[in-house]
Amino acid sequence: MRFVLEVDLEAGALAGKNRAAELGRILRYWGGAMKQVPLVAGERQELSDSDYVIVGSWRIED
Repeated sequence: MRFVLEVDLEAGALAGKNRAAELGRILRYWGGAMKQVPLVAGERQELSDSDYVIVGSWRIED
C-alpha cells in the first residue's frame, strides 16, 4: 500500500507569504489525526487550509 498526500502550494492561504506556516499546520493536523483513520486502500480525505479552502487531499492506494 501507499500513502499519498498532495497539496497545491498555489491554492488558498498556501499561495501567500505564510506558505510554510500553512503547510506546517496541515501536516501537524493530519499527522496527529492519522491514528484515528483506517489505513486501508481506498481511504481518502480532502485537506483544507486555515480558511477552510480545499488545497489538496490524501489517499491510500493499493
